[in-house]
Amino acid sequence: MDRLQFEVPVRIAPGPGLPVEEIYSVEQALDFLQDWPARRQGPVYQKAFNACFGATVDVVETEDACRAFMAFCRVAGLMAGDMMAPRKRGGEARALQA
Repeated sequence: MDRLQFEVPVRIAPGPGLPVEEIYSVEQALDFLQDWPARRQGPVYQKAFNACFGATVDVVETEDACRAFMAFCRVAGLMAGDMMAPRKRGGEARALQA
């Protein structure tokens, strides 16, 4: 598996009546973010962009970039209704099992 591929694709609904798109990798997320209108870029956008760019140069983990991109999609109202956020590994998962 490509190191920049998301474990689960991010499903987005770009607009009413438009088909759902799936973003499979950091590169696809960056392409999407680069096309986002400058007037709508805020702190959550910048965090997602920085995380995705960081993943391309091995400074950020791919799944951290995925989570940042998903957060942007949620805030921007792009997340497809059937998209489930992946659970974090480690402590949070153990806490849920206890």
